Amino acid sequence: MSTAGPSGAASVTSVVVRLKLSLLRNGLRQSAGRRAAYVFSVVFVLLFAALQLIGLIALRGDEHAAAVTVPLVALLALGWAVMPLFFPSGDETLDPTRLVMLPLRPSPLVRALLAASLVGIGPLFTLCVLLGSVVALARGTVAYVTAVAAVPLALLCCVALARAVAAANIRLLASRRGRDLAVLSGLLIAIGAQAVNFGAQRLGSSGLGQLEPAADVLSWIPPSSALGAVQAASEGSYGVAVAQLALSAIALTVLLRLWAGMLTRLMTAPDGSTLQAGDTGRERTRSTGLSRLLPAGRTGTIMERSLRYIWRDPKTKAAWVTSLAIGLIVPVFNALQGTGSIYFACFAAGMLGILMYNQFGQDTSAFWMVAMTISSTRDAYVELRGRALALLVVTLPYATFVTVLTTALLGDWPALPEALGLSFALLGAMLATGAWSSARFPYSIPQEGYKSVAPGQAGLAWISVFGGMVAAALLCLPVIGLTIWLHVSADGDSWAWLLLPVGTAYGAGIAELGLRLAAPRTAGRLPEILTAVSKG
Repeated sequence: MSTAGPSGAASVTSVVVRLKLSLLRNGLRQSAGRRAAYVFSVVFVLLFAALQLIGLIALRGDEHAAAVTVPLVALLALGWAVMPLFFPSGDETLDPTRLVMLPLRPSPLVRALLAASLVGIGPLFTLCVLLGSVVALARGTVAYVTAVAAVPLALLCCVALARAVAAANIRLLASRRGRDLAVLSGLLIAIGAQAVNFGAQRLGSSGLGQLEPAADVLSWIPPSSALGAVQAASEGSYGVAVAQLALSAIALTVLLRLWAGMLTRLMTAPDGSTLQAGDTGRERTRSTGLSRLLPAGRTGTIMERSLRYIWRDPKTKAAWVTSLAIGLIVPVFNALQGTGSIYFACFAAGMLGILMYNQFGQDTSAFWMVAMTISSTRDAYVELRGRALALLVVTLPYATFVTVLTTALLGDWPALPEALGLSFALLGAMLATGAWSSARFPYSIPQEGYKSVAPGQAGLAWISVFGGMVAAALLCLPVIGLTIWLHVSADGDSWAWLLLPVGTAYGAGIAELGLRLAAPRTAGRLPEILTAVSKG
């Protein structure tokens, strides 16, 4: 295949576009369920795009139209940038290393892959939003002429941005670890949903005018600058419109050049994913430094192993990051909305306490190496205690930080001691029930894909987590009852500070009791635990 001249480039483009269509067609032939899911997604996206288009057209003539459309295009560009990181398997042509053995030059390949990227539901949805946005903004012949250039510029910027990001991270995305990290997309969706909900409430109470400053800034940032050019042309600022269009064109050129450079490196440089000789020494240094901060002996070894799982294992890391984020989002967002309570800070301890459940399932089949070191109830107790202490290394300062931050946002400083006491009591209760549940209801966590429970073990997971949470809430009743009694008594508020030492001592005591009760069950059920956690 010749790629030296224009005809060669055109042939490469047509071949790659046909390849994209063939991949799509062959994928739909695999099963009726896949075809049904694709048809449903197409219908849903088209319906949503149509509603967006109608809504944007309805903004025509509104003084705040630019305040909506310009940030909307910026949000679309952000979506194009991050989606390849979380759904790399959605488009087989995203991986240019599949073409590394073909005699293709970077420039024709960039044009071909760019054309193939325009085939799909995402580009169609983006095009509908862009068309609705320019209709909402354009007023006059010059503005419509500007829109003719602005729409393809913005669309191509979005697509080129997605391709450049995918090319820069393709070594990671093509690996098992990279695919497992896609579970973090759920975290971003949760955070984004809370942010959108908070923003919508603020806009509903204060109006769209609050978006004007952000829109003014974004109108000079590609690809939103293309929409800003349409707005400027409508207002008669033709010099500003030309400058904003030029910014989008320059951004597209830079993205294409960066993409071409990345393709060249990907298709000519060797894969450097293997460890170099010096890495072992650096890893040993890091290990020694971490060991010095932990207790000596077996407890410190168990803590170090657990902390390294948190940092290295994608599923474990995703669970931790999700718990950390939700534990912060719920109390802080409610406090910012004026509907929060100091007791919402207990979400931080509760979300991280859940991570104590199914401790052995997190090890999967590697648990057999841990099981070989457990020959007595004492060994089982030390194992559970080390895992609990590793969790406390992060949980205690984090729960304290969230509680103090929530208190500061609400301005309710007198309630800080009781909120901390309740958080520490809840954390201790969840450590106790989590240790017992880990031994009594272990289940496997699949290492591949997005499932967090192996097939056939969903019932065990529900009993382990939700049953343990109910038990933890019941164990906290003495501290909750003391809190209520102090609030209803005449001079109880002056003694509310006692809830901090009482809650701390109660949490530590109940956690220790739970670990000691779970140790003999763990030691006696090692074969059953190993069988359960190895099913994934």
